[in-house]
Parts: sequence; structure tokens; C-alpha cells
Amino acid sequence: MRIALFTESLPPNTDGVVKTLTRLVGTLQEKNIDFHFFSPVKPDESFNWHDQVTKVKSAPFFLYKDYQMGLPFFEKIRRKLELFQPDIIHLCAPTLLGIYGLYHAQRIKIPVVTSYHTHFVDYFSYFGLSWLESTGWSYLQWFHNRCDKTYAPSPSAARELINRGITEVDLWQRGIELDQFSPRHYDARLRESIGAIDRPILLYVGRLINHKDLDILVAADKILQGRNRQYKIVIIGDGPMRPQLENELPDAHFTGFLYGSALSRWYASSDIFAFPSTTETFGNVILEAFASGIPAAGVAAGGVGDIITHEHDGLLAAPRDPLDFAETLDRLLTNRDLRRDLGKQARKTAGNYSWRQINGRLLSDYEELITRKRGRIARRLAA
Repeated sequence: MRIALFTESLPPNTDGVVKTLTRLVGTLQEKNIDFHFFSPVKPDESFNWHDQVTKVKSAPFFLYKDYQMGLPFFEKIRRKLELFQPDIIHLCAPTLLGIYGLYHAQRIKIPVVTSYHTHFVDYFSYFGLSWLESTGWSYLQWFHNRCDKTYAPSPSAARELINRGITEVDLWQRGIELDQFSPRHYDARLRESIGAIDRPILLYVGRLINHKDLDILVAADKILQGRNRQYKIVIIGDGPMRPQLENELPDAHFTGFLYGSALSRWYASSDIFAFPSTTETFGNVILEAFASGIPAAGVAAGGVGDIITHEHDGLLAAPRDPLDFAETLDRLLTNRDLRRDLGKQARKTAGNYSWRQINGRLLSDYEELITRKRGRIARRLAA
């Protein structure tokens, strides 16, 4: 089986799509399955699959300049595809690059699937473009319904797609590496370095952009400061909101993007994962926190609400409600036993998300689609 994948997200980028695709690469390599990426982003030589990526021309996305949109208007892609001869094409976004992959698959009569990673349409309201939402969903329906299958990362995302008229929706959830993220990476010196030996650490990990609802975290912090709660906020990540957040959260510790053991130590050395985002299709960072043995304070919206079981492995607040989010954080800040009990269960919850099983099911589905497509073509030729 040979798989061609079209995506705007690969290392050195660090979002949830990158983590998902990087782990898929690991599974493909373990099973000796040939693959090739087409992307405006190419990993460096430290990735042993560097040569299995064809870099395409790109331009910045008009809503988020750090995100590069592929421009597939060059013969290099077609020539590479003809040499590679994929059995199936996987599209990771409904972009121009994705449309190119869609039409190529249809032209050579092989299965084409797509995965839904981001609530693009939900982002419109954060940029004052709510009037585009109906058009956005019409476009997504057109794109996804021309694919043989759409893979959603969570039950809530799948329901949303189906309710919007998208057919042939299946689950491709996300997994976690229980060794990479683990309570054993706890580092007391890390806490000491920011003056948090005797104060709980509230941790946020993710891009610093407005559609992560970070204004809710800022508002909740003001409420908690008004109650004289003692804690330290640590923010891991970067983005256009960083200067604003540094001004509004002057006592917080900002690390920028972190990777590997540096990231694992911060997770394991923190006490509460604070994540107010309402736009997540899954929420990989929730699983990373859970695997590290810390409970999450999230909101009952999107993929986050699918992962966190309220009062079992974390707590859920009402979406976009600063007071309720502050109350949720306050419960965890003032109750060490609750933090401990939820954190222990969170680690158990993370154990239910095995990359090997999740990606194994995806590959089996690929094979079934390939077989089905070939069978239909053979019957048509024999008729």
C-alpha cells in the first residue's frame, strides 16, 4: 500500500495536526508502508522521512500569517505522483493543495479520504467574519462529500459534520505516548526556578491566538487574584497574542514553544491544566496533561468535552464564561485531594488512547477502501 498525503502542517510546526501526522508516520514506518507528503512545510534532516516530503510553493493564510497555504500550480507535484503511484490519497485540509489531491485521485480512479482537524468556520467569528459561516459550511460540504470518507477526531466533531450535511464520516481519534508524558518527569528544580515550590502551577500549552479563548483565562485570573489565591501561571507556546498576554498576565511565566523532555517536565511538574478553548476538534494537549497525571480544567464544548469526564478525570466549565471557569479553577486550587484523585484517574484515562490501535484501524480502513474501489472498477470493466 502506497499513501500520498497532502497537508499544510508538518514539522517544524508544532500544532495538533503535526503531532497527529508525525505519529502516523511512526506507524507507517513500523509497518513498512510507503508514503509521501506534499506540503509547503518540510522537516529538516533530523527527521528520517525528510526525503519523503515534496515541498510546494505557498503563501501566508490571510487570517493567520504564520500558517502557509500550499499553491499546487506546478508540474512537480503531478510528476512526483505519477512516479510514486499511490493507492490512496489522504487530504488533511480543504485548501487549494487539498483540492489538487482530490482531483488527482478522481482522475486516476483511486480512493481519496480527508481528515477534519480544525473548526475553520468557527474561527470566522473571532475575525469579525461571522457572515461567512454559511458559505464556509457550504464549501466544506462540497469538499468532504467528494471524498470517499471523512475522518473526524472526536464524536462531537463527527456529529457536527453529519449535522452539516457531510456524509461518510468515521472516527480517527488521537493517541498519546505514555512514556513521553508521565508523572515520572516531575522536576522540583523546575518549580523552584519560577518560585512555585509552595504554589500550584496552572499550565496552558498551545498556540497564543485569539480563537483559543485565552481572554477567558485572563478574565478568570483577575477573578482569582481578587480572591487572593496563590498560584503561578505557566504558558507554553507562542503566537500573535503573546505581547498582549504578557501585558495582561504580568506574573505568568512564558516559555515559548517547547519540545521533548522540556515539555514533558513542565506537564509533570504542574498541578492543573487550564484550557478554556471552545474550538478544539479533539484536544491533544488534554491527553498530554492526563498522561502526565494532572487534571484539566476545560469547557463543555468540542473535543475537550469528549475527553474530559466531569468530576472523574477533570472539571468542565460552561463555554466562554469567565466566572464559571474561575470557579472551576478555584475548586482545584483550593482542594489538593481533589487534584490528586482526578490526576490519578486522568492518567488511567490517557491509557485508553493507544496510537497503535488508533492508527491500526485507520490503515485497515485504507485497505478496505482500496479493495472496494478496485472491485468496483473491475466489475465496471467486466460489464
